[in-house]
Amino acid sequence: MEAVIRDGGHQYTVAEGEVLDIEFRDVDEGATLEFPEVLYIRSDGAEARIGAPTVDGAKVIAKVVGPVKGDKLIVAKFRRRKSSRSRVGHRQPYLRVQVEKIEG
Repeated sequence: MEAVIRDGGHQYTVAEGEVLDIEFRDVDEGATLEFPEVLYIRSDGAEARIGAPTVDGAKVIAKVVGPVKGDKLIVAKFRRRKSSRSRVGHRQPYLRVQVEKIEG
């Protein structure tokens, strides 16, 4: 079974047992999250259902694995002949979840 869900302005293609990183939120490790906005769902051997905008009665249930950090990004600004330089690093926090069940 596979589905396309919408969460936090992003769309994710998920399947049962898959691990994915979503936008960070303060949730305890081991808790369950429910994603009610399912845009597309297809089960094995059945016809695909496309929502308008969401599929009625469908939801995705996931278990929280824990918080993770993304890759480090370096932002450097340089202005020639002005003695002006700046360098800033950033690591985006994410929440890692494992999809347990796709209902619908």
